[in-house]
Amino acid sequence: MRLRLDMAYDGRDFHGWARQPGLRTVQGELEHWITRVLRLDTPAELVVAGRTDAGVHARGQVAHVDVDDDADGASLLRRLRRVLPDDVVVTGVGRAPEGFDARFSALWRRYSYRVLPATATPDPLDRGHVVRLAHDVDLDLLRSAAPLLLGLRDFAPFCKPREGATTIRELRELSASEVPGGVIEIRLLADAFCHSMVRSLVGALMAVAGGRRPVEWLATVAAHPSRHNEVVVMPPHGLVLEEVGYPPDAELAARAAEARAVRTLEGES
Repeated sequence: MRLRLDMAYDGRDFHGWARQPGLRTVQGELEHWITRVLRLDTPAELVVAGRTDAGVHARGQVAHVDVDDDADGASLLRRLRRVLPDDVVVTGVGRAPEGFDARFSALWRRYSYRVLPATATPDPLDRGHVVRLAHDVDLDLLRSAAPLLLGLRDFAPFCKPREGATTIRELRELSASEVPGGVIEIRLLADAFCHSMVRSLVGALMAVAGGRRPVEWLATVAAHPSRHNEVVVMPPHGLVLEEVGYPPDAELAARAAEARAVRTLEGES
């Protein structure tokens, strides 16, 4: 039986999502306790929608795990809430629909990134979730530059390359607004994000909105064929995985098959 787990976590004290020997990770913490709570003969193995980096937070992360048919999701949820540390919370556990894959069935992921301009007054309670800048942010300029990055394209200039992995993504939404406390929140939605893509996109936008680069520079960077060495990767603690979207149950398996195909800009695999 496949279970879907919904969760949230504060990433400050984790070395990212992915299990790593000798390091505290979200996957390692959850797999340890699921294995113990269910008294499994072999360790639980979680598959996640988005593998967050060290220091990155999540409010709407999704994973799945395959367990024995007699496992009870409601009981597992109650017991996990009793044993998990305070910086990771499982918000829901339930039997996954047929064809569900937390990673490949996903249609989109939505992230937010929060920064505080230099002239705004910092809130010490936000220090682990908002990045303080050494410059101001021209919000109108930020909004005008954002459309240059939208659409289906090769995001290699903004990604740390991984062997065998494509950097072609469809960035569907990119917006920014001022929220209470003078914080600027940038919101991004794409079918998927490659390694360091969100933090690099925000870094490029901050260079423009902070007055260090012209808007034309952003267009030049976006057209570069590989990782661009002038793009700054922003700190991880401003980033939150907010939500993961899935199709109707009847379309889950087809979506997973589609997502497993290696995509090109011509739509071939």
